[in-house]
Amino acid sequence: MRGALGLALAVALAGCGRGVTSSPGDAPNLEEWVANVRAQPAPPLDPLPVMQQFETFEYAAQGLRDPFSDAFTSDASGSGPRPDSDRRKQPLEEFPLDSMDMVGTIGQGGGLVGLVMAPDKVTHRIRVGDYLGQSDGRITSIAEDRIELVELVPDGAGGWLERPASVALENN
Repeated sequence: MRGALGLALAVALAGCGRGVTSSPGDAPNLEEWVANVRAQPAPPLDPLPVMQQFETFEYAAQGLRDPFSDAFTSDASGSGPRPDSDRRKQPLEEFPLDSMDMVGTIGQGGGLVGLVMAPDKVTHRIRVGDYLGQSDGRITSIAEDRIELVELVPDGAGGWLERPASVALENN
């Protein structure tokens, strides 16, 4: 067994030393090999990619309408309904119309007063001409079962449209 181990060790060492000598005179071979490698021409480089040419564009919009100006409001400023910006807001205008409930009426005939409960659970008295909701809704009539009003909504072109709306009596 010892002999086999010694033989395997000798073969392994012989394989490691093949072509390499450990004498001090072999250093010039290494220097010669390095000199030969440096003397060879370098491999050619890949060509540079072709740069894509872009067509230039000059933006010249001096004669066009400014997209950020109030062009629509200046055309529609003369006619049509408009919210009154000088009017003092009423308490029920801070709530959306669909969040309020009609809970009843007081009076008779033309002197009918509507009762509306706001989302904060406070009941308010309203009359024809009062405002209700967040879209400048002016009350046009009060019946025993509903309150009718006209809201002002933007038309998207700088003007305003009148839109009918109503709040019906809650049936409990």
